[in-house]
Amino acid sequence: MSAKLRLTIAISAFLLVFGISAKISLRQVSGAPAPGYHLVKTLPIGGDTGWDYATVDAKNRRVYISHGTHVVVLDADSFATVGDITGLQGIHGIAIADDLGRGFISDGRANNVVVFDLKSLKTLATVPAGTNPDAIIYDAATQRVFAFNGRSKDATVINAADNSVAGTIPLAAKPEFGAADGRGSVYVNAEDTSEILHLDSKNLKVLQRWPLKPCESPSGLAMDTQSRRLFAGCDNKMVAVVDADSGKVVATPPIGEGVDANAFDPGTRDVFSSNGEGTLTVIHEDSPDKYTVVENVPTKRSARTMALDTKTHHIFLAAADFDPPAPGERRGKPKPGSFVVLVVAQ
Repeated sequence: MSAKLRLTIAISAFLLVFGISAKISLRQVSGAPAPGYHLVKTLPIGGDTGWDYATVDAKNRRVYISHGTHVVVLDADSFATVGDITGLQGIHGIAIADDLGRGFISDGRANNVVVFDLKSLKTLATVPAGTNPDAIIYDAATQRVFAFNGRSKDATVINAADNSVAGTIPLAAKPEFGAADGRGSVYVNAEDTSEILHLDSKNLKVLQRWPLKPCESPSGLAMDTQSRRLFAGCDNKMVAVVDADSGKVVATPPIGEGVDANAFDPGTRDVFSSNGEGTLTVIHEDSPDKYTVVENVPTKRSARTMALDTKTHHIFLAAADFDPPAPGERRGKPKPGSFVVLVVAQ
């Protein structure tokens, strides 16, 4: 037992003896991760379609959940459904430009990006993208939206202020999720080549291609912009922690199976991996190059995507029950009415 931990226990005993009510965090005193994330709410949404990414607008207190042909909008505090963005063909992700009061939806089946007003949720414009725009992010440094097109293997870049297309970046790989550092760099996972691509968000070009070995088939991506670390969720049950300046893989903490999204909470310095097997892996960033797996929180099978509210530290995960797969199908269809949003917190 460390000296710091002994001191923590001694102080806690003193407070207990003298009837003083206080909470002492082992994370704060000893630097050790504090477990305790758990499912606090299950929100029934319904419907019988699939889903993909979720996004939290922490400033305006809204949660956006992609759900087939529409976006379900929740209040981030009350968890009530407050809106629905409809008329889409098959959506993947939602990006938020708070500084411009706009949101952007990748409508993959329509090969478009749909622009909407953050207050009214009304559609403002439709912008042509590449083939099957999937992940989508907003880069505040350039006020540009990056829609990563899975089938055409490129990125459509949109000037968020006027919805004009700034250009297209050929990627020569199938892009998955992206992250922006706020300094003019954008990073995107290449699933089929197991790389991270470093993009120049101003000049619209690929600067570097970094192999992620031993990571295979990366999907989710998050970033700690302070320590300059990227967190790529890998199909072979690990998170590849990557130096955002050198491209070096500095750690590979283990995660559950079936990851499709990652998040980083700068307030707690926790890294999250939502795993389709029905777990949420919580990893603490002890230092830029050292990571400790804190726990694997039970969620629900199929809860592979998520969004983090950096204000409340709540995590929102989408999930549903499935029918058995028909012959030749990889998985069955969602059972009607079973779609839910799970809320996980400490």
